[in-house]
Amino acid sequence: MSDEIKDWWEKAAKDYQESGQLPVDIHYGPSSPNEDDLGLLGDLAGRDVLEIGCGGGQCAIAFAKRGARAVALDISEEQLKFARGLAADHDVNVEFIQHDIKDLAPIGSESQDIVFSAFALMFIEDRLSAFREVFRVLRPGGQFVFSLDHPFYRKVDPESLTVVESYHETGPAYDEMEGLGKMLIYRYTVASLHDALAGAGFQVQRLIEPDSRIRYDYDPWFGLYGYYVPKMLDMVPPTVIFKSLKPAD
Repeated sequence: MSDEIKDWWEKAAKDYQESGQLPVDIHYGPSSPNEDDLGLLGDLAGRDVLEIGCGGGQCAIAFAKRGARAVALDISEEQLKFARGLAADHDVNVEFIQHDIKDLAPIGSESQDIVFSAFALMFIEDRLSAFREVFRVLRPGGQFVFSLDHPFYRKVDPESLTVVESYHETGPAYDEMEGLGKMLIYRYTVASLHDALAGAGFQVQRLIEPDSRIRYDYDPWFGLYGYYVPKMLDMVPPTVIFKSLKPAD
């Protein structure tokens, strides 16, 4: 990640955590079922689980509460400060590491059963290299499960519901987070995510576009940031989820 993205998160972390009030849960994003409903990861007891881009640690803590040996990386010390305090509140052990998630150097090769990420990979420009790092740290047969902003959602104006940018425009852009300012992200298409996974050696098992017309009582993002408003959610899904597998040889 760039220094600009790191600096943004160091400044925005406190307000983001206060505004979102994210639950300790394995969540996938706005207007999406959580893990209890989707069942993508299976039994976590005794498994080695790595979260990349863990933010406030809510998912990593949920992994630990389900019996996993949880490790979590994030570039922001402010986010990790919040995460460590939250883990202490829940009396669980999670190893939090401050590190750029495009480079998993602190993590040993073939040491993880699952790598998970929720809404963090838009901050990485070279996703193929990042996915190769995930492939490296997974054991044969290991799972890589991640979610992101659905790329089409960002192309539509939430007020007028009109397309304001070509879906095919990718690369760096600034995204306005109401109340938090502009942040640098890297745009992508669904196909480019699939191709990066395949190029890294993964077998894609599932691609999920949750029906955002459904309201979930555990969704903390509903109505936030000027994005996740009902008339927009009724038309375009804000979340896309990939489940992929490292072949077992």
